[in-house]
Amino acid sequence: MTASVKIDITEDTILVGIAAAPGIAISRSHLVNRDRMAVIERRISPAEAAPEIAAFRDAVTRSKAQLIEVKEQAGNKELVDHLYIIDTHLLILDDDMLIGETIALIRDELINAEGALNRVLRKLRRVFDQISDEYLRERRSDIDSIGDRLIRNLLGETRESLADIDEHAIVVAHDLSPADTVQIDRTKVVGFVTDVGGRTSHTAILARSLRIPAVVGLETVTSLVPDGTPMIIDGSTGTVILKPSPETFRDYLQKKQRYDYLESELLQFRSLPAETMDGYSLALRGNIDFVDEIPAAREQGAQGIGLFRTEFLYMTGDGPPSEDEQFKAYRAAVERMAPYPVTIRTLDVGGDKFVPELNLSDEVNPAMGLRAVRFSLKEINLFRTQLRAILRAAVFGPVRIMFPMISGVAEVRACKQFLERERQELIDAGLPCGEHVEVGIMIETPAAVLIADHLAKEVDFFSVGTNDLIQYCLAIDRGNEHVAYLYEPMHPAVLQALQRICSAARNAGIEVGMCGEMAGEDIYALVLIALGFSELSMNPANISRVKRVMRKINHSDVKQILDRLMSLATADEVAAALGKEMHQLYPQLFAEPSL
Repeated sequence: MTASVKIDITEDTILVGIAAAPGIAISRSHLVNRDRMAVIERRISPAEAAPEIAAFRDAVTRSKAQLIEVKEQAGNKELVDHLYIIDTHLLILDDDMLIGETIALIRDELINAEGALNRVLRKLRRVFDQISDEYLRERRSDIDSIGDRLIRNLLGETRESLADIDEHAIVVAHDLSPADTVQIDRTKVVGFVTDVGGRTSHTAILARSLRIPAVVGLETVTSLVPDGTPMIIDGSTGTVILKPSPETFRDYLQKKQRYDYLESELLQFRSLPAETMDGYSLALRGNIDFVDEIPAAREQGAQGIGLFRTEFLYMTGDGPPSEDEQFKAYRAAVERMAPYPVTIRTLDVGGDKFVPELNLSDEVNPAMGLRAVRFSLKEINLFRTQLRAILRAAVFGPVRIMFPMISGVAEVRACKQFLERERQELIDAGLPCGEHVEVGIMIETPAAVLIADHLAKEVDFFSVGTNDLIQYCLAIDRGNEHVAYLYEPMHPAVLQALQRICSAARNAGIEVGMCGEMAGEDIYALVLIALGFSELSMNPANISRVKRVMRKINHSDVKQILDRLMSLATADEVAAALGKEMHQLYPQLFAEPSL
């Protein structure tokens, strides 16, 4: 629980956290209590079990009603396409692993309701902690949000609604849930900062959609900042300034005016082609988790879906989704995105959530264990079901299938054999299926980089997953605070790996894309275009930013810049040189790098 004792803050005190949503906010702090409730587990008598179960069911019912009310009251047009996040929380409240196991613990172990719920929440958190994909791992925050809501309803606790804030303020909280964020009135709340959270949490995604500057992961901000403290937050850099001096205030006021102008400029790029001044074009596509995200992606100018993560289809319900359940989801995505393609990634998590008897929680290093394509090739029935659903959906529009974490040609061939076997079985059964489904792989292991020329002969396209590739290439975990600083997309080894991948794809005549976080960072657009990527897939909100950079450069010029970057020896040298080039090309967008 966050400490309540405040310390003296001097003028221009600077805190640095995670840049969650870009923009600059200048106001006073409004401290809200979002600490987690303390839970005491206690034994109960057999006679108390039924009332405890009834109380828990009532808490579930009230939690659902509260979320439905939040969704109905979210009249902000900018949020309509993101209300699927509230739907996700409602689905979690129907999940048997959460609800059923809690009731079973109350009944069988004779534990009070909040104690039983807390046990199940700890189990679910362990499941998410083992997921290597940062985006998926951040979904643990959704479990925390639902768990906190249930416990508060069990204990009869209420808390301040952000909708009730009637002053111009920056919200300071231990954490904010998506339901909190949906209720924010942008005319009052101009930004928020939190102790915890990550850039890919649903709350951060909503903040970016609302264009509310946000900095998260500050660890102790609620213990440092008294209510009403003058402050500035820079959501682009993750910087928070407490008690800004007059000089700092004037400086950031100018920065805010410049930023707001550049943001308004972005609107004109949504409908423009993604091409350079000399006509070099590439496809800018969206990364999604849910079908309901597609309208927002199209509105942002996405030319298809470059990464449809399918994991959430497996994370609700009593077991893995059936073929028909998956088919309906994939078909809906394909129909909504047509005529542009939808790239569906096969299951990319370990199996402990879906096949408990594997007991993968005992793996020493789950990030390098039985996960992604390795899991699919072991759990054949799950794999075949997913392949059949994808093939059936391909009747309704262009579909591409992508296999994750490939490390060798044998894996690719095995996946293709299963795909063809399922296609033939569908044909034999008289069921319509796609005839021309492109097959691709994610390049995210050093092994795949080294044999990219062999892999390119086996598939129709590559898609680089930079989040994992950079971590594996540099042997660091960016979730580990002790080594996260070593996560450098501009490390010479990473650049050489990307160059090798693009060269292999070009020589084989196949497309090469990128769907990792690096694809959506506009400062890297010049490098990725020069390397020869034909597709970049990203959070749809970033498409216009990347497009703005693309449309002000010549393809022939960026190749010369790339040659200079490739000759440098350290990540700092490359980053400084790239920063200088981007500042010269776009002085309003990119600050001149400090020496």
